[in-house]
Amino acid sequence: MSQIESPRVVSREEWTQARKAHLKNEKALTRMRDLVARERRELPWVEVEKEYVFDTPEGKRTLAELFGTNSQLVVHHFMFGPDWNAGCPSCSLEADHAEGAIIHLANHDVSYVRVSRAPLEKLEAYRRRMGWTARWVSSEGSDFNFDFLVSFLREDMEAGRLYYNYQTIEDPKYFSEELPGLSVFYKDERGTLFHTYSSYARGNEEVIGAFVYLDITPKGRNETEIMDWVRRHDEYDVSLVDTACHPG
Repeated sequence: MSQIESPRVVSREEWTQARKAHLKNEKALTRMRDLVARERRELPWVEVEKEYVFDTPEGKRTLAELFGTNSQLVVHHFMFGPDWNAGCPSCSLEADHAEGAIIHLANHDVSYVRVSRAPLEKLEAYRRRMGWTARWVSSEGSDFNFDFLVSFLREDMEAGRLYYNYQTIEDPKYFSEELPGLSVFYKDERGTLFHTYSSYARGNEEVIGAFVYLDITPKGRNETEIMDWVRRHDEYDVSLVDTACHPG
């Protein structure tokens, strides 16, 4: 854990003045977030012309069928390669947060699904381990992950460059056969599908509430590199959870 060095301790009056000055920036960020959200909703759409088929616990299902009765679909591109034995810890953190949101999304015309290239049996086993309820399907054998720029061939990495997050990456530190993302789709009354949005890398942080909590604390995220502190929730020391206000 990092240490806080020589914090500046002041009177309540001076603290309030500093806090109010910072509040101006927080309000500016809120207004900017509203602006960005509005611009995001106004982005043009692209028709999805290819039919993608996934392995699901109910059998083969198309992308259109993953919508269920809703017209909007959020896809979590969960990093879990075909040969991996467990899902990505960072994607698992994001999945933890989504579990509580699913009921709210479903009641606002939004379906949510996780998609990974690992075989369905691996996904199901890991889902049970994590205690998740969200729908999770396998894109094994499909172009889906490659078309939406979250999976990469070995020859791409050997060539020394990947196209990810709307730019060419040449730093091997970020090379992986799987990278994270979120994609959004819309299905109109005729059943036509449209791709409306995708975000990658730190663009997905908005849906991870733990970041917000950590960012308001003095030590922040307490990381040396991005998300190096993240563990799967069953790998943490549960004895550190404070139960003092809940005596047994």
